[in-house]
Amino acid sequence: MNKHLLSINDLSAEEAFEILNTASELAKISDGPMKKLPTLRGRTVVNLFFEDSTRTRISFESAAKRLSADVINFSAKGSSVSKGESLKDTAQTLQAMGADAVVIRHGASGAAQRLADSGWISASVINAGDGTHEHPTQALLDAYTIRSKFPQFNQTFHGLRVAIVGDILHSRVARSNVLLLTKLGASVTLVAPPTLIPVGVADWKVKVSYDLDSVLKEVDVLMMLRVQSERMANSFFPSEREYSRGFGLDITRLNSLSKNAIVMHPGPMNRGLEISAESADSHKSVVLDQVSNGVLVRMAVLYQLLGGATLTGEVSA
Repeated sequence: MNKHLLSINDLSAEEAFEILNTASELAKISDGPMKKLPTLRGRTVVNLFFEDSTRTRISFESAAKRLSADVINFSAKGSSVSKGESLKDTAQTLQAMGADAVVIRHGASGAAQRLADSGWISASVINAGDGTHEHPTQALLDAYTIRSKFPQFNQTFHGLRVAIVGDILHSRVARSNVLLLTKLGASVTLVAPPTLIPVGVADWKVKVSYDLDSVLKEVDVLMMLRVQSERMANSFFPSEREYSRGFGLDITRLNSLSKNAIVMHPGPMNRGLEISAESADSHKSVVLDQVSNGVLVRMAVLYQLLGGATLTGEVSA
């Protein structure tokens, strides 16, 4: 694995499965009496968040602490960034504090790459979401969740059918999931209004549909995306009611899914818009599994990037 995790393109299919396998081993340890490993004792992980976050920030913090790392949480609000401090000065401050890994979320696409390539810091950089570009650890935890629900896809995702529904245009989660799921062998269909399908999607190795009802019976995984109104400068659909009628998951559509199909959502959910309350809380929903699996997968990423000891040694210890 490279020094940084900035994009799913940084990983081969084998490396991605290695992360998932490491997460599986860590899950066995987490279920035991000793939930904390000494692997990263003495290391410092900085959560550098320029955008609001609940799940991702807390998940990375929990992952680092379970590996015994010291954690520094940095939020742009209430920091010198609000006084005009640049990314460079912030990064060099973290370098002076001895950060070993920096988990960055930023509103600008490419910010994580800029930080990693700049030479401002020597720490490993993990992209926790940059603008509308990518969110690689979200895709990895989604793949881990899928594999836990479909054991037949343990070594390859060939034969797995996934539909990603909603605001594809503004979704870094969709981009990372398309890259990872197709790399692992899954068949992916994007479902959205034409205004929310990105330009150049023909190069993505996916199918595109504008009719949600036509794909429901054919998928194993239905991944709903949040409508990101904060990134929309213009009107991309007539109204929320119109969007929900065409592309929202209600109880009728939920019942159209196959018996073993699962419903995913990266959160936060807009209940009543892209997903109904009944669908979000149904037995097919794995949203809370995604949250708990996120800690394990991010533990695995930190473990591999920061060169932890072998897992067998940790378990026997």
